[in-house]
Amino acid sequence: MRLHERSVSLTAMAEPAVRLLDDDAVLLRRTGVRFPVELRPAGLKGDDPSTWPEAEGRLEWVEGRLLYMPPCADIQQDVAVDVVHVLRTWSETQAGFVVGGNEAGMKLGDDIRAADAAVWRRAEVGPSTGKLRHAPPILAVEVAGQDEDEPTLRTKAAWYLAHGVALVWLVVPELREVIVVRPGAESRHGSGERLPEDATLPGLIPEVARFFAQLDQR
Repeated sequence: MRLHERSVSLTAMAEPAVRLLDDDAVLLRRTGVRFPVELRPAGLKGDDPSTWPEAEGRLEWVEGRLLYMPPCADIQQDVAVDVVHVLRTWSETQAGFVVGGNEAGMKLGDDIRAADAAVWRRAEVGPSTGKLRHAPPILAVEVAGQDEDEPTLRTKAAWYLAHGVALVWLVVPELREVIVVRPGAESRHGSGERLPEDATLPGLIPEVARFFAQLDQR
């Protein structure tokens, strides 16, 4: 979710809701603070990321709050890369779609959020502009990590569906599973299975094991 990231210490932020110290992510984990942490910097305009504070980590604007998450650890980042690789490989034969990664930013309604990976219809987003996309993706993908467990991702999945996203994949490295979430329905799939095809994404039926390829090489 690196919507806005620079190599500057979070101690420089003005008036955060929780003041972060040097090595903030490690210290906050040790003291039991649960992420995401709300930040309240001076001069913030939530719908304008250029006014967001400089952070070594990930920021999202949700329901009038600026939320901070620390950088992804190794398992989460490795799986996220495999997810993007699977989607990009599929899209090479699907000219009508565009795949976003690297914390794919989107502004839906009043909120600004980012997915580990997402797929849009190219006709709905048009040419690249260097700005956040305002159309909901067909598919949003979230990978569980040290600070983002399955219940946390389910909350975000509900947000996606409420904002027009048709399909959400929740990738859970610890279980080597993918949860497919649609409005009013969901299914779980493990290694040895393929994800079910959705009519909106023809031919996208990846093997679940491909999402964990780098982990299983260790």
